[in-house]
Amino acid sequence: MTNRSEKKPARRLACASCGAEFGCNLAGPCWCMDEAFRLPMPQDGGDCLCPDCLRKAAARAAEAAAT
Repeated sequence: MTNRSEKKPARRLACASCGAEFGCNLAGPCWCMDEAFRLPMPQDGGDCLCPDCLRKAAARAAEAAAT
């Protein structure tokens, strides 16, 4: 019998932008939930970005919105 209270390990991903490996936890709080900004999920079939690339993308989006 499976113990459903056990936490599933974070899945290992390669950043869609730079290829860096990082973890993503779909079964619970993920590191991206602690970020001050939110970006939409990629619509081109891509996957999540690593923390560094996500922060850079958010800065570019904020810069574009300000102009």
